[in-house]
Amino acid sequence: SVSRTSPNLTFVPACLPPDPVEVEELQRFVSNSRRLFVMTGAGISTESGIPDYRSEGVGLYARTDRRPVQHAEFVRSASARQRYWARNFVGWPQFSSHQPNTAHLVLRDWEKLGKLHWLVTQNVDALHTKAGSQRVTELHGCTHRVFCLACGDRILRSELQEHFEALNPTWKAEAFGVAPDGDVFLTDEQVRSFQVPACRKCGGILKPDVTFFGDTVSQEKVSFVHQRLAESDSMLVAGSSMQVYSGYRFALAAREKKLPIAVLNIGPTRLDHFASLKLNSRCGELLPLIV
Repeated sequence: SVSRTSPNLTFVPACLPPDPVEVEELQRFVSNSRRLFVMTGAGISTESGIPDYRSEGVGLYARTDRRPVQHAEFVRSASARQRYWARNFVGWPQFSSHQPNTAHLVLRDWEKLGKLHWLVTQNVDALHTKAGSQRVTELHGCTHRVFCLACGDRILRSELQEHFEALNPTWKAEAFGVAPDGDVFLTDEQVRSFQVPACRKCGGILKPDVTFFGDTVSQEKVSFVHQRLAESDSMLVAGSSMQVYSGYRFALAAREKKLPIAVLNIGPTRLDHFASLKLNSRCGELLPLIV
């Protein structure tokens, strides 16, 4: 039931087509799994046209000297929030329009077939949810939701876009490039006159429901994911170098439980020295070959 669409390879590193032997090995791995725990990263969404941070040659770190906003800076600095939201406002229409690719749809179908016990994504793009996955945890939150740091009130990001438009009816900015989390590059001069709304209920600071760099995932969510992993009998990492500890900790837990671990990622990962199986292919090219 996977619908095949042409992938967007702009932000996908070059790699060889899947090796038939590797396809066979992954097929055996998935077939032997009864309760498969899957963790995905930015590399599964690059084929939907969303850049990642670390891919060689095409990731944000390779293409620019830009770095994502830090949690502490966002909280303490009104100018940092103004810069973040101005860039996000310009980038939101394009970012929110991205659609799941074949890899997302395959994982959705594995869930329907009972092959996939739980899916944890490090991505904030909502593409697994758009694809129809239900047994999913968004480890780092989702850019499609916004909440108030003071009172906790939540609204949809699409609703906030309307507030931005009402506050900035004549504001215009030309974007320079796109970043992984939905924003774009703007100059300081472009940002200076952008108006940012406060919480409609208490006047507090609005923040995307996302774990920024320098922040931590809630202990409640970490415990929930550990429980799902404890129920699983194998782990597949798809599209992640696992450089961020918030995700890597679950691979360490899987190793401690002696679960077989397969890794599907273009380029090296932190798991390569202890994974049972390492595959260097595009997620959207290899996963559909597994039945």
